[in-house]
Amino acid sequence: MSTAKITPSAASFATSIKHLAGIQLPRRQSTIFTSNSTKFRAPRRGFTVSMAASIETPLEVCVKQSITTPNKLGDCPFTQRVLLTLEEKHLPYDMKFVDLSNKPDWFLKISPEGKVPLIKLDEKWVPDSDVISQALEEKFPKPPLTTPPEKASVGSKIFPKFVAFLKSKDSGDGTEQALLDELTAFNDYLKENGPFINGNEVSAADLSLGPKLYHLEIALGNYKNWSIPDSLSYMKSYMKSIFSRESFIHTRALKEDVIEGWRPKVMG
Repeated sequence: MSTAKITPSAASFATSIKHLAGIQLPRRQSTIFTSNSTKFRAPRRGFTVSMAASIETPLEVCVKQSITTPNKLGDCPFTQRVLLTLEEKHLPYDMKFVDLSNKPDWFLKISPEGKVPLIKLDEKWVPDSDVISQALEEKFPKPPLTTPPEKASVGSKIFPKFVAFLKSKDSGDGTEQALLDELTAFNDYLKENGPFINGNEVSAADLSLGPKLYHLEIALGNYKNWSIPDSLSYMKSYMKSIFSRESFIHTRALKEDVIEGWRPKVMG
């Protein structure tokens, strides 16, 4: 079983510094990445935090393994949502890579449906990114990432419209316009309420939508030579802001994996 132990970076930590106390900087430490019998050391800037949410033992997370590069994170946007939540809450975690094309017995024992993401909380394996994100918010409330209920579904229709357009083989079936309508609605929302879904602060809704927009940008660019119109300037600024966050850079899939991950749906 391949694993990678992660300690959130100091840069990610700084994005929510106002929520934390007892900070001591800098101190050097190393994060160990383990893959079968090989260990890799990646130096990171360490930090000490005194807060209720701090934990010593990394949380175990089952994630999709890359299909293009050994021992790298795969292309699941739902898994990235969970990892983003862990990063933004400054929680250490231990990724357990799972080959979803050849699911090992140990994984099927804890996940009978064979799906990721999966996280171990209070000695129980918890599935589903929605459930996991809520559980993390309740167990580790600082810094808060909750999106108000009236804003929680903003942008939620973009992903299914993207998938329909990506899979479409008929340029006149209306799927492109349906996607553009959702993107335009989101752009208009950001213009009035942004820069993020809940205003000035990143929240759970952004951590859910961001990975899906990353897939949208890469997959449509590759398979349909399509990109979001420049006229949707608030939308494009939003994506740039999300994609450039330290937490996103640390948890994003390789571009090659996103392309290969969508190939069966495009070619099917």
